[in-house]
Amino acid sequence: MIVLNEVTKKYQETLSVDKLSLHIANGEFFGLLGPNGAGKTTTIRMLTALTIPTAGNITINGQLVSRHNPSYKSQIGLVPQHINLEPELTVAENLYLHGILYGMKRSAIADKITELLEFADLTDKRQTLVNTLSGGMKRKVLIIRALMHSPQLLLLDEPTVGLDVFSRRRVWDLIKSLNTRGITILLTTHYLEEAEHLCSRIGLLKKGRLIMTGSIENLRDVVGPVVVERFVQDKTILHFFQEQAQALQFVSGLKEEFTIRQTSLEDVFVKMTEEKVDIN
Repeated sequence: MIVLNEVTKKYQETLSVDKLSLHIANGEFFGLLGPNGAGKTTTIRMLTALTIPTAGNITINGQLVSRHNPSYKSQIGLVPQHINLEPELTVAENLYLHGILYGMKRSAIADKITELLEFADLTDKRQTLVNTLSGGMKRKVLIIRALMHSPQLLLLDEPTVGLDVFSRRRVWDLIKSLNTRGITILLTTHYLEEAEHLCSRIGLLKKGRLIMTGSIENLRDVVGPVVVERFVQDKTILHFFQEQAQALQFVSGLKEEFTIRQTSLEDVFVKMTEEKVDIN
């Protein structure tokens, strides 16, 4: 279990994360969402002790996250936002290097490389130089590299950024299969469709504060599961309702075109983080 207790991170006068308290259960797929600058990547960095909290503490499976307590790091696999593979090495060599850095036995490394390449459908790329791979394949290599030391927790920081829709969905399949195997996953993403497709629970950050958490259904219910979308004076306006009947009564007096639909995660995100829509 991941426990963040009143975690704050301040850079000089800038408050990046503000008293963040959060529990993520073992085996959960949790999505951490928020606008640029909300504190998502800072939170990931604090979970890996790359950044030290200004206040508060973090524990993973009961172990305090600290640069002076490296034993917990074997439980974590990190997939960073930016591709940091060794471009002049082959796929297998990148994986081998990671295994060595984590103190794995050479025989175990060889077996794990074979297992992970097969799992990610990359066996035929074993001896391919990383700098010749497509963006989607590089992302898959990043993910299986993070799995080399068999972590219990996988931290994914914008894992599909820059990918086309087909490559993104192939990475989704890979990530989802990891969660079904019992790996706890914490995902940050700008793709709300991605979070909606993958995550069992969502947390929304705004200016470093956790403003909302729950399942996607819970979040929809907070703003209203039914939305009327109308276009007025070159601007889209959304109105939220708890029941379909309320929405129908509202539109009966409208003269402009409108759409009645189920509230999406994107609607919730905009309402709660940017507040550019109206709630009725």
